[in-house]
Formats: sequence, C-alpha cells, structure tokens
Amino acid sequence: MLSPSEFRNLVSGRRRGLRAACLRAALGAIEVPYGLAVHWRNRRYDRSVRLVRRVGVPVISVGNLTLGGTGKTPMVAWTARRLRRQGLRVTIVSRGYGAEAGGVNDEALELERQLPDVPHLQNPDRVEAAELAIEEFGCQVILLDDGFQHRRIHRDLDMVLIDALEPFGFGRIFPRGTLREPLSGLRRAGIVVLTRADMLERGARQEIRARVAQLAPGALWAEVAHAPEGLLAASGHWQPVASLAGLKVAAFCAVGNPAGFQHTLADCGYRVVAFREFPDHHPYNRGDIESLASWAQQAGASALVCTAKDLVKISVDRLERLPLWALAIGIEFLSGQEIVEARLDEVAAGGEAAG
Repeated sequence: MLSPSEFRNLVSGRRRGLRAACLRAALGAIEVPYGLAVHWRNRRYDRSVRLVRRVGVPVISVGNLTLGGTGKTPMVAWTARRLRRQGLRVTIVSRGYGAEAGGVNDEALELERQLPDVPHLQNPDRVEAAELAIEEFGCQVILLDDGFQHRRIHRDLDMVLIDALEPFGFGRIFPRGTLREPLSGLRRAGIVVLTRADMLERGARQEIRARVAQLAPGALWAEVAHAPEGLLAASGHWQPVASLAGLKVAAFCAVGNPAGFQHTLADCGYRVVAFREFPDHHPYNRGDIESLASWAQQAGASALVCTAKDLVKISVDRLERLPLWALAIGIEFLSGQEIVEARLDEVAAGGEAAG
C-alpha cells in the first residue's frame, strides 16, 4: 500500500518512470466510473429538494473539496468556539471515519480535548445524529465536521477549506487525483477558506483566489495560517514551541497530508532527523509504539513529535526514554475574519430564534 506522500507523488506526476505511468493509467481507468457515480449523485440532489432533510436548526458544514489534510479540525474548533461565545448550544456531527466499532475516531477525541463543553456525535446517518442532538441536548446549531459531500442534510452555510499546498487535487478525481468530486462542486460553497496561506507568496494566493472566483463566484473568501500553539503531552502538560528548537527530533503522523505537518515542523526550527508517516487515522498498536521508540533512538533524537490527533490515540508521555510531544495547532486569520464572523452571526441568528 502506498503511503500518503507516495500516493501524492504518483498522482501529481512527480514520480517518474514506466511503472509510475502504468499505475497512473490504471488509476485513471478507475477514476471514470467513480467520477460518473459522483456526478449522478450530485445531479440527483441538485434536481430534487425532496431528497434533502431539514432538521429544524441552522446547520453549518466545514468540509473539503479534496481528500483530508486541509486543516479541518482547527477550523471546526475555531467555529465551535465562535458560536459558543454567542451563547449558542452547539453539537458537532460527523461520520466517524476510521473509528473502531463502538468507539470514536481521532478527530473526535482531539475535538473533545479542545471543546469539553461541545457534544460530538458520530454516526454515518448524520440526519439521525442531528435530530438526536436537538432532542437530547437542546442543540441550537449543528456543526457538520467534514460534511461538504454529505448532501442529504440541509445546511445553511458550507465552509470549504482549500489547502494552499495542494489547492485543486491535481485536477483529477480520486483515485487518479485527490479531488472528492469535480471542481464544479465548489459552486455550493458559501465561504472558501485558503488554509496554510502563509506558505505561499501573495501572487500565488491571488492566482488560487482568481480560480476559486471562477468556480464559485458567490462565495466569500478568507485566508488562514496554521499557528503552532504549544507542545502538548498526554498528561496535559504544556511547554513552549521553542523549547525543542534546534534539537534533534523524530517526527511521525497519521494524517491525510503529511507535507503540511512537515512544513510546520520546519517553521518551528526543529531539526527533524527522521520522519515517518502512517495511513490516515492509523490505530497505533503496541508494535507500532515499540518500533517508533527504537527508530527514534537509533536516529539520535532527543524527543519525538507528532500531531495532536496522533497523541490522543497513543496517550503516553514517553516512548521508552524519549519524551513524546504533540504540536498543537490553531488557526490565525490573515484576511477575511470579519466577513466570516459576520456570516456565522447571520446564520446563527436562526439558532437563537430556535432556542
């Protein structure tokens, strides 16, 4: 199985050679029926409002046009906090991809850590979960985590995140590219947020914005950076980001786009002497933990660093003699914050009325 980075190197064309070309051709053949299925599904929802369920309170979706790794979890957390500051009862609803039977996935565990006062329901039937949230929690606003392609529940606002490092999925639908649906689907967006925008020059960001304006002329625009907030241990202890600057660290992650995490590590000034990636939502077992500890020690690292979503699944402060830290990430608006907040307030007004 290809790692996330290997897959992106393949579909982007960065991986060369006859074998790579043959693999791309095979993936292109699979892309055709998948793309047709997505097209017909979207067409059904576009043509028939009867397929869409309203749940009685405002629904705000935070989602992607491409496969994971756009920084969705920090944006969901920021949005939930913004709504809570307005005094609204918020519930996060998600599908629960990657969760073990009877449990919740890493994203839910991380959001629970950040938002202890915000319930989070995971259910493939998100309409059922939303209705339960209203009935059981008196919820006034539903926040859909990763809901852009979930068309069955009516939403009052679609916020779509685009990663500055990989904005348009290499122009191809999965598995030939990383698009979840054709770029034309972006026209449903109410707000488009360019994440990791600080990693591109102004001119490159403007080119992406111009392309988005063609695809979704009615969408609002905002740009955010992923700002490291500190180093977090499983025990809850924090230390400054700079405390590991200049030290040798071994880093690992199980996220959709490891390149974003690598860029953030470099910006923190860490000397990454070894880097290892696992499939998105990977469930770490004892063998993984032992392997990571041995691997980091052999690399001469002074500490291990992972993402917050990795840490909630490992839940230990040390791997043998080496400390384990998660780099906690928040978002910082570079532009458009006032516009986004005004639109959220407008949508949330319906929740206040419902309450």
